[in-house]
Amino acid sequence: MSKRSNAKYKLDRRMGENIWGRPKSPVNKREYGPGQHGQRRKSKLSDFGIQLRAKQKLKGYYGDVTEKQFRKVYEEAVRMKGDTSQNLIGLLEQRLDMVVYRAKWAPTIFAARQIVNHGHIDVNGEKCNIASRRIKPGDVLSLRKKAQEMALVLEAQGLSEREVPEYVSVDGDGKATYVRVPTLDEVPYPVRMEPNLVVEFYSR
Repeated sequence: MSKRSNAKYKLDRRMGENIWGRPKSPVNKREYGPGQHGQRRKSKLSDFGIQLRAKQKLKGYYGDVTEKQFRKVYEEAVRMKGDTSQNLIGLLEQRLDMVVYRAKWAPTIFAARQIVNHGHIDVNGEKCNIASRRIKPGDVLSLRKKAQEMALVLEAQGLSEREVPEYVSVDGDGKATYVRVPTLDEVPYPVRMEPNLVVEFYSR
């Protein structure tokens, strides 16, 4: 499991964007970066800088997966047929913690990972606590009885800032079905993600 070692909202401020679309994000109050030099005029980024920023933003959005894990997903996306950037997004959206987040069972991707790690999710009737597990179309996820009554889960279900996307089907009985692998256009990112720049970054 990759453990987050720094404050998650620092990434928001470093990028100057509310990458998770959360109302508590400091970017909603201050758009400049963190630290004493945060208000300095930003210098123009090089092509490498733009690509690195796109990679850091996408990697951070998915719960700050480790560089090793992220690179592994990219290499798998390259080996698959079709557009590498679309494949990359498809693979990231198939992570178990991401499907839990998309089903609105957790208020944040970090909380989704915690719910999975603590064994509150069944996949096709079997308990699974591996957040990075690949979910396939047709797989059924279910919240265990105890989890359905957790304050965290109830809070997430009441959030108005995001909807359940079409590629995840949720019923009111604590069950969700992963319908299909989404395309980039279908993924409800709060900010613009540029996986094509991530592909350029790694293929240098």
